Amino acid sequence: METSKKSTGKYALLFFISLAACIAFLVFMPEWFWVTLPFVFTYLTQAFDAL
Repeated sequence: METSKKSTGKYALLFFISLAACIAFLVFMPEWFWVTLPFVFTYLTQAFDAL
């Protein structure tokens, strides 16, 4: 069985970008902030290498 260390830096960057978008939506369009939540949580789990 081969295990290799995957780089998660790209996913961490995408998490922070989607988190910033989520906060921006929460400030400017609160009724639509939930649209960004799947991206936030998907990139967070990929950054933790849980997926």
